[in-house]
Amino acid sequence: MPDRANRYQRIIERIFQSHYHVGMEELAFGRDEIIQSASDLGIQIPKNVGDVIYTFRYRAELPRSISERAPQGKVWIIRPAGKSQYRFVAVTPVSLAPNPALAETKVPDATPGVIAMYALSDEQALLAKLRYNRLVDTFTGVTCYSLQSHLRTYVKGLGQVEADEIYVGLDRRGAHYVFPIEAKGVHETLGAIQVEQGIAVCEAKFPGLICRPIGASFMQDDLIALFEFEDSDQGIRIRSERHYKLVPPEALSADELASYQTRPE
Repeated sequence: MPDRANRYQRIIERIFQSHYHVGMEELAFGRDEIIQSASDLGIQIPKNVGDVIYTFRYRAELPRSISERAPQGKVWIIRPAGKSQYRFVAVTPVSLAPNPALAETKVPDATPGVIAMYALSDEQALLAKLRYNRLVDTFTGVTCYSLQSHLRTYVKGLGQVEADEIYVGLDRRGAHYVFPIEAKGVHETLGAIQVEQGIAVCEAKFPGLICRPIGASFMQDDLIALFEFEDSDQGIRIRSERHYKLVPPEALSADELASYQTRPE
């Protein structure tokens, strides 16, 4: 792993340096440059070329030699720019981490025990708990149904993108909605790029539905933060946030139920 991380850093550094000039805030490059850079550096070409990009988009920080060249108050991110095409883009950072001061709402846990036993990852466990406890319905006020997990598709201008899960739903007026869901486990943070991709998937595949992007994050094993996002002129922003604590039914007192009745919508 350390050797692979070092190789990936050297490759992405070379690509960045081959395009960067002082003052630039956007740099385009192609997937083929990963192979060429590895060859130029005399290091092993990655078996999965796309893993280099995936690593620095979702798992690891860009090398310091790149991050220190970001304009004042901005950070570099990598965005898709079409089939096998990408861009380094300097953006103003925004935190999508849960607010620890936000009040919790207790919800009787309806997750089947056998599902809790065999969920293979934090993300899978989180998506399962959202479904079985109908937390997306509770959070949005819309009757929702899971349509597809891990929807991977091609979007013109972006290339291949993926949403962790897609929900569809309808409200009491009969209006139809689509909810791209992005999920993160404990110690992971939701990313604006993934939210943007979810919106792009819905605009391309479900243009007639109202798109409401949702983020879900485990704060603890039984405490889930849910976000609704909007795409503003300043980028992805949090529209609303709620925290739901899954508990045994007997852990929810009459006083707590009474207090929930007086909460504002």
